[in-house]
Amino acid sequence: MLVGVGIGPGDPELLTVKAVRLIREADVVYVPGRVAAGIIAPYRTDVEVLSFPMTGDEAEIARCMETNADTVAAPAANGLCVFCILGDPNFYGTFGRLSAVLADRHPAVRCTTVPGISAITAFASVAGVPVSGGIGVSDGSEEACRLLLKVTHPKETAARLQAEGFTDFVLVERMYMDGERVYRGDEIPEKSSYFSVLFARR
Repeated sequence: MLVGVGIGPGDPELLTVKAVRLIREADVVYVPGRVAAGIIAPYRTDVEVLSFPMTGDEAEIARCMETNADTVAAPAANGLCVFCILGDPNFYGTFGRLSAVLADRHPAVRCTTVPGISAITAFASVAGVPVSGGIGVSDGSEEACRLLLKVTHPKETAARLQAEGFTDFVLVERMYMDGERVYRGDEIPEKSSYFSVLFARR
């Protein structure tokens, strides 16, 4: 199995307990560069560095993704491998692309993720800026997805979003708590817990 582990914004003390445990237990730990290696150094130093060049050349990026996928495939198929990524592995990170290439080239390899503190939440702490109300987060491209918190009437909310062009919906209720549920598409219920997040994609 390959686990994408979020290692936070830069402070080794901001890793989760679960992240540290997996880093220590893994048969192989991969990092995308020296910065990530330095962050996890208090917990593991025998790491393998994978190359992810900062370039706009999509052909080069695709080639590197394929090379890295082939590198991790056998160890991940036979044991526990961890890929450490700054922030959170599902927010603007390379892990999503890597796991998609793995699914295509090595479908037997299972991939999962462990969340980390993202730049979005870390910023508020460093800057001393409490955030409430609606906010927009973007990498500069047009809005393709939206996350809504505390959605207690998800079906009604999804219907409003459909009018804006959103077509794909996922609701997570009570995540990482007792009673966690994930609803997709037509499964979206009329009502849900206060502890619910609705994801919408155009």
